Amino acid sequence: MARTPHGIALVSALALQAAAGAAHAQAPEALVSAAKGEGQLTVIALPHDWCGYGAIIDGFKAKYGVKINELNPDAGSGDEVEAIKANKGNTGSQAPDVIDVGLSFGPQAKTDKLTQPYKVSTWDTIPADQKDADGYWTGDYYGVLAFEVNTDIIKKAPTDWADLLGDDYKNSVALAGDPRTSNQAIQAVYAAGLSVAKGDAAKAGAAGLDYFGKLNKAGNFVPTIGKAASVAQGATPLVVRWDYNALTDRDTLKGNPTIDVVVPKTGVVAGVYVQAISAFAPHPNAAKLWLEYLYSDEGQGGFLKGYCHPVRFADLVKNKKVDAAVMSKLPPAEAYEHAVFPSLAEQDSSKAEITKQWDSAVGANVK
Repeated sequence: MARTPHGIALVSALALQAAAGAAHAQAPEALVSAAKGEGQLTVIALPHDWCGYGAIIDGFKAKYGVKINELNPDAGSGDEVEAIKANKGNTGSQAPDVIDVGLSFGPQAKTDKLTQPYKVSTWDTIPADQKDADGYWTGDYYGVLAFEVNTDIIKKAPTDWADLLGDDYKNSVALAGDPRTSNQAIQAVYAAGLSVAKGDAAKAGAAGLDYFGKLNKAGNFVPTIGKAASVAQGATPLVVRWDYNALTDRDTLKGNPTIDVVVPKTGVVAGVYVQAISAFAPHPNAAKLWLEYLYSDEGQGGFLKGYCHPVRFADLVKNKKVDAAVMSKLPPAEAYEHAVFPSLAEQDSSKAEITKQWDSAVGANVK
């Protein structure tokens, strides 16, 4: 399990090795023409307040004039993969062209022959260990799990996972997804377990399930998927979610209520999300053009504005493309000094354990 300092921003040791290459490459004109001919792109699980996707989607449509059909914005990574499986023979509007999923879901989708290969023009500036060598999936951005706290309701902000078991957090703590299907929620359980197990990745899955079992038994866990609205209303005044989502909520709510974003002292887990094109994409050229946009300077900068850490961050820094004003809004560098990037093997193992044993170990039906 790799550990990395925050540095200029939360840049993993993986991302620091971005090679020099066609950083400013443009999408091929033939691809642009073919995508426009298809006329549409179908995406799934891209809420507009996630990682700056609202502005990114608008930017793509404005630049290329290709309509975007948006399916189920609140879907989890598992739901996205299932959507591909369910629509293998469907060329209609319910078949996703592209998916944005947690790192562990990419290789599995490739193994199941659900994705097709494509290498974007900026391929050489993406670290080798953040992408499939053949282009079946490509890492795009990452963040760390943090506590989003409504301080109008919770007067004593937690500093670490152990705090959430205390009486100050009765009926307060929620996840941002269902841990049986959502990568974000699975990683949250893993992160809690990693804290309890003092960094032992082999024990993190089981320890995380035990932790949430105790949290539920104490009456502190709320089996409701936490969102900005539920945080503001007090239904879920503390949500464990990616830092970029929490920071976006802080901006969106504009102090009503006041939101504190806390990176825990231990169990600081960084999660990489990846892009892939469905093997059965009805609009394969529009899908390729979408990836070209996401991995361009413009698209990567869009993720950074949404408080996500783009996979080409090192290359953006090298070419002076980083927005200093955005960087100043992130939590302090020292909060990320002990961030952990679970390996694919660790993620696969913990995902299987958590998704299969959540019901028996915790007994809370998150919805």
